[in-house]
Amino acid sequence: MSPGDLSEILESIRAAAPKNLLVGFETSDDAGVYRLDDTRAVVCTADFITPVVDDPRTFGRIAAANSLSDVYAMGGRPLLALNLLGYPPASVSNTVLGEILAGAAGICTEAACAVAGGHSVRDAEVKFGLSVTGEVHPDRILRNSTATAGDRLLLTKPLGTGALVAAMKKGRLDEAGYEALVTCMTALNRCGAEVQPLGVTAATDITGFGLTGHGLEMARGADLTFHIDPGALPLLPEAVALCGEGFTCGGTNSNAGFTGESISYAPAVDEAMIGLLNDPQTSGGLLLAVPANRVAAVQETVLAHGALCAVEIGEVRPRSTDGPLLVFGD
Repeated sequence: MSPGDLSEILESIRAAAPKNLLVGFETSDDAGVYRLDDTRAVVCTADFITPVVDDPRTFGRIAAANSLSDVYAMGGRPLLALNLLGYPPASVSNTVLGEILAGAAGICTEAACAVAGGHSVRDAEVKFGLSVTGEVHPDRILRNSTATAGDRLLLTKPLGTGALVAAMKKGRLDEAGYEALVTCMTALNRCGAEVQPLGVTAATDITGFGLTGHGLEMARGADLTFHIDPGALPLLPEAVALCGEGFTCGGTNSNAGFTGESISYAPAVDEAMIGLLNDPQTSGGLLLAVPANRVAAVQETVLAHGALCAVEIGEVRPRSTDGPLLVFGD
């Protein structure tokens, strides 16, 4: 679903939240958070995707990492997962389904997250993901709406999964590109559970709405402007070139349409880079807002906990009246 459609639908169901619901869907955050007591809150999320690779075990690993990411993006640790599976029984064997579940189980083991069952339905195509319950201290929640002026922006995975998946499906992606793609999509964002005590002010994971959509949600929530340097962005191999050749996902255009006039692109930002900025990510990295004097400490911690990178890509500035929320390039 496009971010615009989702926003419109959610507007129709807004209601007063109970006092212990610390995070709902008001700011399009990554998961819901409910306080149990003064030291414990549960983090709840659900996500599922269609296959992005042909190998079923690898797909299961990717889908699980993608689902777990929302808990990490809130500063939490996953505790329990339930499998969510849709499949066409006439064309998908039990062996294939078992491989998907085994791949997911392996990632959950890596995350120290128990798998306690799940639910399956017959469907026209394979869909798989997890419902995940995690925990976080109520005072250590990372929200997507609390960045402050002067913060630096860090990204923990390279961009370009959508473009590389599209290229792979057309036989355009070489073996090195495929390996880089799978490594990116199966890497856990566990560093998110470690950074709030270091002073990180806000966070989100970059997934289906791309860097533009999720960055826009963060900037809008804080009513600040995110200035991002396209030249500083970590990228998967050939990502810009593939976007330039037209290898994009269906969500790229809807993401670009949703962001609209809220974004300003410098003249030097070409169409290929704009496509990549709007590229839907599968199991993408975390976008962290970090006080300038804490950047080095956060980078060290993020990398020590398995992040693929910890690149400073921009900064948060005060927003002028009716000014853009995202600015790419000078």
